[in-house]
Amino acid sequence: MSEHYEPYVSRKPDASGHIAYTQDEDAIWAELYQRQSQAVGTYACQEYLDGLDVLRLPQNRVPQLDEVSVRLREATGWSVVGVPALISFNRFFNLLANRQFPAATFIRRREHMEYLQEPDIFHEIYGHCPLLTNPVFADFVATYAKISAKANDKDQVLLARLYWFTVEFGLINTQQGLRCYGAGLLSSTSETKYSIKSDTPLRRPFNVLDALRTPYRIDIFQAVYFVINNYQELYDLINVDLLGALAESRRLGEFAPNYPPKEND
Repeated sequence: MSEHYEPYVSRKPDASGHIAYTQDEDAIWAELYQRQSQAVGTYACQEYLDGLDVLRLPQNRVPQLDEVSVRLREATGWSVVGVPALISFNRFFNLLANRQFPAATFIRRREHMEYLQEPDIFHEIYGHCPLLTNPVFADFVATYAKISAKANDKDQVLLARLYWFTVEFGLINTQQGLRCYGAGLLSSTSETKYSIKSDTPLRRPFNVLDALRTPYRIDIFQAVYFVINNYQELYDLINVDLLGALAESRRLGEFAPNYPPKEND
């Protein structure tokens, strides 16, 4: 990380809830949208593409949270709420449990078009919200969050790991071939294709214990992707003994990392 790195700060709305994005910020959204449209058309799951049609996101400007929330509420009762870039696991899961998706309201700068460690509004809205228009997926996320919100801090860290390997970076087998459904992939201008086509990462059949035991880094392309065959595999997580799985994963210990150690800044 550059020693001159300037942290991102969420934009605050005015009294009416409107955020005044600059012309350059709108142009960055438009460029990201255009670049990603071709990738998701090729590598995204159909449910995500259907969700894009439902949301009708603006292509030439940063959307306002209220306009996204209107269409989400109509579809599944969800809404979007503005938050700082990073929030605690407890607040994160509690918002999701109440069908409120937390979204940072800043957009990446041009020097970070390819990759941004913090979740910006393009990731939150373009990556996450389309699948939240799907009733079954939306119900899964809310129910999983309710379980996670009641967990202790130690368990929430592992439950967030499971969220990472599914909702953020999950892959799914479809009749059209391997496709992305994770928001971290669907909002990335380069990892979308990488996750499907590259020979470098491991792609493992989804297994709760394996996912809980797999370490990851947030600042590189993923070394391991977990692949589901259908969304029922995710919904079944709600009915398994997650606390038992957490305890068993700790007993067995973590797998060795499949990525190089992070260099000191």
